[in-house]
Amino acid sequence: MTTEQIKLARLFETRVRQLIAVCDKLKKENDALKKQQNDLNESYKTLLEENKNLKNKYDNLKTAKIISVREKDFGLAKNRLSQLVREVDKCIKLINTLS
Repeated sequence: MTTEQIKLARLFETRVRQLIAVCDKLKKENDALKKQQNDLNESYKTLLEENKNLKNKYDNLKTAKIISVREKDFGLAKNRLSQLVREVDKCIKLINTLS
């Protein structure tokens, strides 16, 4: 081999080692990014589940609120009806006393 060929071979060897080092670095970076992606996917799944649970709780709360409002309205209507019945009874008594 000539001196020029030896220099080219060493340069080639150096470049190959540099490429291997870059490749190793990129593999490590890729592994780290895959791990980060998996962690983010797990967090995403957890947040989706939590969101689903919160929506269910919210729907249950709305239903409970509607029921409590209906019960309150029912109580008010019952009181009003009782008051009307008493007034009708008074009117009937007045009519009976006048006859």
